[in-house]
Amino acid sequence: MNIAEIAEHLTRVGYIVLDAPLQKPLSDLLFARCQDDGSARFKAAKIGRGATQKHLSPLRGDMISWLDDTNSSDFVYLTWMEALRSGLNAALFLGLFDFESHYAIYGAGAGYAKHSDVLQGAKNRILSTVFYLNDDWQTSHGGELRLFEATGETIIATVNPSFGTMIIFLSESFPHEVLTAHRTRRSIAGWFRVRSS
Repeated sequence: MNIAEIAEHLTRVGYIVLDAPLQKPLSDLLFARCQDDGSARFKAAKIGRGATQKHLSPLRGDMISWLDDTNSSDFVYLTWMEALRSGLNAALFLGLFDFESHYAIYGAGAGYAKHSDVLQGAKNRILSTVFYLNDDWQTSHGGELRLFEATGETIIATVNPSFGTMIIFLSESFPHEVLTAHRTRRSIAGWFRVRSS
């Protein structure tokens, strides 16, 4: 699917699920990077921003590591996302300024309660992205992303976190949750942002 088709679908529906948008060799390299190797690269995720950040494991149970553009695999992924940012700006005039992204590992028994990606006091996240890195993922493994309509009452999509799948959605429009995973679940979460006013 090309960027024009992605832009059209986002305009019409507000989210899109892409099947294998990246070539498999790159996905394999990203999977290799998304491993907690004990080097303290991955840290418990927190909720909030800046001084208000808190670690609340009952609500959010993933370990994260921010992408590093000095790493060759991360750099290629970030370059691909930069091309997407530029193309979506050209098609939709969104004013997307940059992209931030981290690896996320959910251990068995971990999930992420219903939430919005728009941080309190900083409405600069416009598009959210999640790229999944889970080989041979079965329904019994759980860990699905559940997308809700704006009020958070009605489920409008459930995305299986299968290897190579990506979802892109409007950050302000869709509360979402990660259902409890029953085996280790890996992904790259990211946000296209506008400049803070």
